[in-house]
Amino acid sequence: MPRVGRIAPGGFVYHVINRGVGKMMLFRSRKDFEAFQRCLVETQRQTPMRVLAFCIMSNHWHLLLWPERDGELARFMMRLTIRHVRRWLEYRKQVGSGHVYQGRYKSFVVQDDGHLATVCRYVERNPVRAGMTGSCRHWTWSSAGQNELPAKLQVTLTEFSGLRGKDWVEWVDRPQTPAEEQAVQDCIKKNRPYGSEKWLNATRRTLGWREPLRRGRPRKKPR
Repeated sequence: MPRVGRIAPGGFVYHVINRGVGKMMLFRSRKDFEAFQRCLVETQRQTPMRVLAFCIMSNHWHLLLWPERDGELARFMMRLTIRHVRRWLEYRKQVGSGHVYQGRYKSFVVQDDGHLATVCRYVERNPVRAGMTGSCRHWTWSSAGQNELPAKLQVTLTEFSGLRGKDWVEWVDRPQTPAEEQAVQDCIKKNRPYGSEKWLNATRRTLGWREPLRRGRPRKKPR
């Protein structure tokens, strides 16, 4: 695992994800992938955002973002989503026909140590995990493989001290442990911060995050 440098004052790193409504395929062709990538580049130019990693899959996408100030994440995501939805519907001549995404994006904050490396690896490993490519470097629509695209379609990435070492690609291509994958997936599902217990306690207080309540009626207490 890489030795990751610590984040200087300037906010948390967020893992952000969204999916097509009803598990709909958002990206069926190269043009679809390219269109979202262009939206990402244009939004980053209009609303500056530090991007550490990203990956576009067939029915969802992952972003690893590091906003500098309060409110930047919401503004960036709103502009990105509106831009993409408008173009997606216009291209298919379906304006006014319904939703494209399942809802508002989901996100969770990540501790700036080995946990950040784990999430970054999870993001870039998506197409390998899904059997869509043998190596993350060959998935064009991600931070690991976008060098194959023209410069105008490449997202500007922010370097993070120690995040990607010389053996990074080989490490990403190797399977993660079931425990690592499950931990990240639980955080995605519950918007739970991802980090050590000590960090989690401090972060919960800072963000006011609480474990989601279980569905259904609460159990009756015995008399």
